[in-house]
Amino acid sequence: MPAASPEPIGPNSEVVRDWLAEYVYETMRTETIEQIVDRLDNAIIARVPELADRDVHRDLAASTRAHARVMLSGITSDTFEYALPEEAHTFARTLARRGFELRMLLRTYHVGMEAVLDYMTDTIELRPAPQEIERAVMLRLFERATKWVSLSVELLTDTYMEERERVLRAALNRRTETIRALLAGDELDLDQASARLGYRLQQRHLAFVLWTDESETGGGDGEVVGLLERVATKVAAGIGTGRVLTVASGSSGMWAWAGLDELAAAEAARIEREHGALERIAAGVVESPVRIAFGVPGGQVAGFRQSHREAVAARHVAERGPAGAARVTGYREVEIAYLAGADDAAMRGLIGRELRTLSGADPNAARLRETLHAYLKSHRSPEATAKLLGVHKNTVRYRIQRIEELLGHPIEQRSLPLEVALACVAAYGADALP
Repeated sequence: MPAASPEPIGPNSEVVRDWLAEYVYETMRTETIEQIVDRLDNAIIARVPELADRDVHRDLAASTRAHARVMLSGITSDTFEYALPEEAHTFARTLARRGFELRMLLRTYHVGMEAVLDYMTDTIELRPAPQEIERAVMLRLFERATKWVSLSVELLTDTYMEERERVLRAALNRRTETIRALLAGDELDLDQASARLGYRLQQRHLAFVLWTDESETGGGDGEVVGLLERVATKVAAGIGTGRVLTVASGSSGMWAWAGLDELAAAEAARIEREHGALERIAAGVVESPVRIAFGVPGGQVAGFRQSHREAVAARHVAERGPAGAARVTGYREVEIAYLAGADDAAMRGLIGRELRTLSGADPNAARLRETLHAYLKSHRSPEATAKLLGVHKNTVRYRIQRIEELLGHPIEQRSLPLEVALACVAAYGADALP
């Protein structure tokens, strides 16, 4: 019978560990470790050139050096004890702080793994192991290296994400604090504040606030804030500007400012002149469950602050309004109602006193109120009123005659308080009636 072939030497055999122990001893006691670090880092930077930055490169080298020392020191051990060096965590945090995406960290370790395997292949060629153990040595090196890199990526992904979240939260806190100080009227260095916000303060601003209907809001806080962010960007683009500053005002609310350059400012002036133009632009991108309220464009920091106050006031009116009201509200459209509605009792007294029997809740009274409001907004023109309401001008004339009979005096005699009363009813709905 032919002699049986000897059993192949496995990667965990004593002879393999002895060869690796001698290799590790020689590598660790000489300057070879620094040569390894340089070789691996150069290979990584050649494929990921963003890491060539002096400070990032320094942290990469420290991480590579620490990895090499820990991995080499444990390569002969029968057990795989994984202790990720702090320098590796530091490198992951550096990438997060510098604003690099997670894929940069993952690519670094992917390229690093390729470089390690190339180095191992060259090592076996330059310092040959006995032929009978060469394959076992390579298997052990490959197994330990791949497991090391895999676990490193898993743990460092968590480190990166934690640091990225902390950095973003800190930036958001700085932005929120800067906006708070601006709205409070604090004295700030405008150039520094603009840099913190990433938004130029010395320009013309249009403020608006966005929120969602409580009954229709779905998804988590982040999903809702993301939705409002997208709507704010679309609204700004519709107005004519790509410069928009946003900050979450709650889990379902957002404050926003659109920066208006010369062209956008001219467009904003046209919008201000044309009745409801801004609302029509925004209505094209605002859908359930989002609602939006605009202030009036204003210049410099004073305009930044005033426009925001007006947007908040417009939201106040919109939320007090009847169900099913328009999703877009402009301050100019509801300014009278906001001012008059500061005192509910006084507002209802005004409505009851001026409208008299027209303040009833029945359909006929509502129709006459609508006609009178349209008539006053149309500069007392029966033709313009008829066009606005979609009725014949003779119908308007008949209703105006009937309205004056119910009021007990000509419309012109009390036109201003009548318009204030009607504006309040239009904004707040039936709840405003006495």
